[in-house]
Amino acid sequence: MKKAPVVTQLASGLGWPEGPAPLPDGRILFVESYRSQISVWTPGAGVGRFADVGGGPNAVLAAPDGYLYVTQNGGKIGPWRAAQQRPPSIQRITPQGKVEILATQVEGHKLLAPNDLAFGPDGWLYFTDPGGAYDPVGKSNVGFICALKPDGTGVLLEELPPVFPNGICVDRDGSLVWVESYSRAVKRRSPAGKVTELCILPPPAVPDGFKIAANGDLYVTGVDCGGIDIARKDGSYVERMMIGLIPTNCAFVGSTLYVTDGGKPGLTTAPSMGGALWRVELDGVEGLPLFPGHIG
Repeated sequence: MKKAPVVTQLASGLGWPEGPAPLPDGRILFVESYRSQISVWTPGAGVGRFADVGGGPNAVLAAPDGYLYVTQNGGKIGPWRAAQQRPPSIQRITPQGKVEILATQVEGHKLLAPNDLAFGPDGWLYFTDPGGAYDPVGKSNVGFICALKPDGTGVLLEELPPVFPNGICVDRDGSLVWVESYSRAVKRRSPAGKVTELCILPPPAVPDGFKIAANGDLYVTGVDCGGIDIARKDGSYVERMMIGLIPTNCAFVGSTLYVTDGGKPGLTTAPSMGGALWRVELDGVEGLPLFPGHIG
């Protein structure tokens, strides 16, 4: 019989946390968009600042060589604006703590609000660019799927309708998988470039981030449903696992899933500090290992 997941709140009072990333020593990195920083949770010590990146970081990715990669939306979540704006970009943090800008455009496309990112087996860094501040009413921003080659050269892979491409992962075979917040769709792009729709998640899900389990299952955080939608690799729907209030993204460490939680919608100019970090112990499910990479 499958055991119910064991859920523990690790931290609270966070300013719109997203994009958790484990470090080899057991610490968990994540962005706090409203604090314009990368934060770190340390077992036994709690949460502290890891790096000030300015603007509005959306996700962080930790590479094995000690470098961190950050999607920087410039400093906006809905009507909120950061005190210190940054160019919408892909940032890199060196092992010495220096914050660098790797790219502000790809193939003539000026980045608008990079959101999530993942390395592929080819060493490319893939990321979504939804096209501006989250706009649930107008829904007018064209979205993009982009990449940086190991030498830093930018590639524009897909131009999408106003569906807000959000979380992105790379599967074992190198295919890209992403979720679209406005359409609730999960899409896959094969290594040959063919895009297919895997599924439409049931309402009221607004898919945000996700990760892939070793068995191929997709664990998709839904900011409007208060949980994580689980779907098979073929797109067949499994269940919704209720976690937190507004789950924004997640990361596997073995059979443990770390989940960031925004706490309440970002619908005002004043930032909410009601976010949280959760640990979910799963029964017999492990995450798909992430691909390593280095840009520049």
